[in-house]
Amino acid sequence: MIRALLLFLFCPLLSFSQPVIETRPSHFFAELGGFYSSAKQTPFWFRTNQYGIVPNIIPVATIRAGLHQDYRYYPLSDFTSPKHQDKFGIGYGFDAVYNFDAQAKNKLILPEAYVKIRAGIFEILAGRRREVGGLVDSTLSSGSYSWSGNALPLPKVQISLPDYTPIGFTRGILSFRGNFAHGWFGNQQKVQQYYLHQKSLYARLGKPRWPVKLYAGFNHQVQWGGVTKDLPESMVKNGRFPARFQDYLYVIMGNSLGRLVNVDSTRYSKFDRENRIGNHLGTIDLGLEYRSRQLSLLLYHQFIYEDGSLYYLSNIEDGLTGLRFRNLNPAPSGLRITGAVVEFLYTKSQGGSVFADPDKLRGRDNYFNHGQYRDGWSYFGRTIGTPFITPVTDTRPNLAQYGFFTNNRVRAYHTGIQGKFAQNCGFQFKFSYSENYGTYDIPFPGTIRQFSTLMMLELPLNQRGMLVTFSAAADQGDLFPNSRAVYAGIRKTWAYCKYRIGK
Repeated sequence: MIRALLLFLFCPLLSFSQPVIETRPSHFFAELGGFYSSAKQTPFWFRTNQYGIVPNIIPVATIRAGLHQDYRYYPLSDFTSPKHQDKFGIGYGFDAVYNFDAQAKNKLILPEAYVKIRAGIFEILAGRRREVGGLVDSTLSSGSYSWSGNALPLPKVQISLPDYTPIGFTRGILSFRGNFAHGWFGNQQKVQQYYLHQKSLYARLGKPRWPVKLYAGFNHQVQWGGVTKDLPESMVKNGRFPARFQDYLYVIMGNSLGRLVNVDSTRYSKFDRENRIGNHLGTIDLGLEYRSRQLSLLLYHQFIYEDGSLYYLSNIEDGLTGLRFRNLNPAPSGLRITGAVVEFLYTKSQGGSVFADPDKLRGRDNYFNHGQYRDGWSYFGRTIGTPFITPVTDTRPNLAQYGFFTNNRVRAYHTGIQGKFAQNCGFQFKFSYSENYGTYDIPFPGTIRQFSTLMMLELPLNQRGMLVTFSAAADQGDLFPNSRAVYAGIRKTWAYCKYRIGK
């Protein structure tokens, strides 16, 4: 900032004839924090949607540090227009977390380690990066159904349209964003050396400044390839799942081998021949946004597809519905709400309890579980999608022990609120209540109820990036062990920006 002021003071003619360019802003942070808990298991909202950096057994302390550099951006010459990015640029991010455990099981975690390149409207990325997929609020939400930020990010290579990009002949009324990625699950407990296929495409109807805009799109996730020693020949051919280029094309298109002709049946197991290659899942999303100078409201719904039930509309009841509020003109001081979210998740239907003729009826979808990929839709023990679908490692040991996800039939209500008080102090609250029914194969003995809360305060110590954080979380119910915990941390952020006069 000082360098920019000097440019204006000593080069007034240049500065008013050309824009001041901020070149490649860099940010570095370091944080030290400690936990205290009344129980061993970490409360739900301490570990949930934290990209896998908070273990299930609450640590004693944690050290976190990161370095990020974004693309160069600058205002237009009139200094009133929004910031623009260069058509070509390079950025990177690196985060490290080290948790100190009471049993001396200390662990280093790298939730981010990536390089990204901007080339026109496209972005190319390689590595791990924190991401949330689908139409959903990324801060206060309970988590997008298929890609929530609950697990450690997978390493991948990706090409994307990161921002809504207008189609020229529509004069900006219709725009698109999306991604296409290949990732690596690596070696998990049941299957080793398998892959992720991921793609998405979302459309926006309406110009950015229009008060009302419509959104629609889909995301598609697939686990495929890999080797295993735990399955019979009827499930996997010679211990290896299909992974040739032709198989990759089947994965991309979502082809069912049973509907294809001239398929070399000797290469595929009976399970593959009767189904699709890999474990497919995702959502079809719809959204409606209203925006004024004072506020923004986004209503969204995610329809779930996994085993074909949505095609037959037999699981149309299931999905995630949310309403997000943002205060675009908060007061500079005093108590004010800057954002809020209310959500309802329902996954009880799954197309019904019966799977019959696949051409007439689909049901018993068994969300996030899979017959071949026995670790289900998880990565290093964490649910990749909505955290309300819970694995066996999280639930009470007296509940049903079935598959990896023992609880995927859920009715859940969630509220998140954030705001500020005093000058720059921040707060955030999350409240969730769920009714859990287990699975169709092994249901829970009655309705299992769970209530989880989070409160967080952020108190800046000075104007130089020093921040103190206090958090408290609690679980009460019959799904998780009852627990209460607090966290206190101190964080320092350094920002480095270079400025120059230029085009």
